[in-house]
Amino acid sequence: MFSRKQLEILAFPDSDYDALICDGAIRTGKTMIMSVAFLTWGMRDFNGVNFGICSKTLLTADRNVVQPLLAMSYIRERFAIKYVTYSYMQVTAFGHTNIFYLYGGRDSSSYTSIQGVTLAGVFLDEVALMPRSFVEQALARCSVAGRKFWFNCNPEGQLHWFNQEWILEAKKHNALHLHLRLDDNPALPDSIKQGYRDMYSGVFYDRYIEGLWVSAEGVIYDEFDRSDHVLSEEQVNALEYEEYVIISSDYGIQNATTFLPWRKIRGQNSWVCVDEYYYSGREEHKQKSVSELVEGLDELVDRVGAIVKLVIIDPSAAALIVEARKKGYRTREADNNVINGIADVQNMLKERRILFSERCKHTLEEFGEYRWDEKAAQKGEDKPIKENDHCMDAVRYFVHTQKLARKPKNDVVTTNLLYL
Repeated sequence: MFSRKQLEILAFPDSDYDALICDGAIRTGKTMIMSVAFLTWGMRDFNGVNFGICSKTLLTADRNVVQPLLAMSYIRERFAIKYVTYSYMQVTAFGHTNIFYLYGGRDSSSYTSIQGVTLAGVFLDEVALMPRSFVEQALARCSVAGRKFWFNCNPEGQLHWFNQEWILEAKKHNALHLHLRLDDNPALPDSIKQGYRDMYSGVFYDRYIEGLWVSAEGVIYDEFDRSDHVLSEEQVNALEYEEYVIISSDYGIQNATTFLPWRKIRGQNSWVCVDEYYYSGREEHKQKSVSELVEGLDELVDRVGAIVKLVIIDPSAAALIVEARKKGYRTREADNNVINGIADVQNMLKERRILFSERCKHTLEEFGEYRWDEKAAQKGEDKPIKENDHCMDAVRYFVHTQKLARKPKNDVVTTNLLYL
């Protein structure tokens, strides 16, 4: 059972189009069904040639494309595959043998990895995450008669180069553009679809659920509402908590260092930031040593009066990590994926699963000042303005490092409904 758009993907190799572009919502099965169609087309129509499978890294190329292919009974029964991990697949089928090389397009220097090879076709998985120089080098390698380009991605900002050059100019490139939504994947249960719809808000809902190429602008956490997310001292003290506290930290020398203590409400999957430590050497006209900052952490812990389970620290703050460990704190380096972390915090705010004491003065101020960088948006990039963000970084470190944002349960898609 296939959706209409999935059938269009499978029919693309027999069309007169030179390229296929599949964009849209997450979890639409784009990568899975394109992988099967790409492999089948290559083996049916060519013999003794090379193809490229590209992703942001070799790891994601292996995880997103190769491993799902190797796991399918349809592929195992019809294709003889010799796979050299993170390097290439030698595939034999239909009396033909071809090589499928793996490439990672992580940064602007990655284009050198694909220079020199001749390809009959290339599949660029999550192309919007790759630099333009790498993508254009990959396309330039495709010089065999009958070659085709295969692209998929989730949307980014509307000024992103791939949207401007390929999505909006599909006709110029003789490209078939298919925009997929969650309902275009018949193998995804309605409960899972709703779970994903509940995960996101704001610009990330527009991109990941609606599949729109929209730019991030304005206040980042417009879900934050003092009437919903801020508790009085009396309300904070009236709640029952688990016996431990988790502390998240952002570190600065002249910029502010902050420690935020988080307590889990007993019987709920919700957390309260019950206090804050904030010290700015620039504002106070005096820089504190790392040991003095850890003394501030000690004082904060004394005020909170709970067992410290973990201190999550800015990964660039090596000296602070060492000093905290000397004092007996168990530490973890924060996951500093900014965009994914922001999306997680937005989800937690939307569900009112992170709350803040009125004592968190600087944190509450930053929620109103933390904004997207408009100059970066004009270049198709998503970046917060690096001002008034020290507490915001600590909030993001806590949520994203702990993987607190709710994910849909049982996110298992059966392959028998997706593939030939």
